[in-house]
Amino acid sequence: MPLPLPLPATPSRSELTEHLVRTRIAGDVATPRENNLSHYRRLANGDRHYWLGLELGDRWSDEQDVLAVMAERCGVSDDPDHRHGQDTIDPELTVNALDRVADHLRKAAEGRQRVLFATGHPGALLDMHGTMAMALRAAGCEILRVPAGVFADDGVIVQFLGVAAYERGASLWHTHSPEPMRQILDTRRGAGEPSPDLVIADHGWAGFAAEQGLDAVGFADSNDPALFLGEAEGTVSVTVPLDDHVTSPRFYEPMTAYLLGAAGLLPD
Repeated sequence: MPLPLPLPATPSRSELTEHLVRTRIAGDVATPRENNLSHYRRLANGDRHYWLGLELGDRWSDEQDVLAVMAERCGVSDDPDHRHGQDTIDPELTVNALDRVADHLRKAAEGRQRVLFATGHPGALLDMHGTMAMALRAAGCEILRVPAGVFADDGVIVQFLGVAAYERGASLWHTHSPEPMRQILDTRRGAGEPSPDLVIADHGWAGFAAEQGLDAVGFADSNDPALFLGEAEGTVSVTVPLDDHVTSPRFYEPMTAYLLGAAGLLPD
């Protein structure tokens, strides 16, 4: 089965790192430092919007603890006195995480697993998720379909290329909410359908799946700390640090090619 989009030649690690910095997927990213710190503070203060479906309790009530994890796992500045201006994502950490995701994709293909894809960033990451879904389908995996008529947050869950997304008012919406994933999993359980073996997603889609004990891989920006905290606690399997909405979705294509190449899933 051919992939839905033509991908560029698979980059080497160094080529991908340069591309990530050049397109600002990593390196000096567009998300400002003050926005990052504001989100870390709100998560630490118990604002569940920033928990992305995870149950963090009072374990991360110190903003500085959140910052320390984000410096370690995402590559933001660890200087607590840096309050405004430029912040960063370490491209080496991005590629390291992609290598770990590739291991999950390879395992899924070898075991012909049931895989659920979802994105809260359909304007940027839909093609990336869809290309991964088609590659796994070609390898014999079951890419799970969402039953028709699954609703959440006054909208409906739809799928494109096997990727679940949130639609409201005839438009695809950016959402951090865990409710769409909650409704998908509850609907499957109610129908006696098995749970996915692997979830590949972002935002609350990934966090809620991980909190349910599923093997969940997530993609997250520097201002979305919850999935990184989930990975630090062992709840989220892998969290890939990246700017999750750069100026063109095509900028993610070399990253997708690298990921599928590392997983052995590119067509001959």
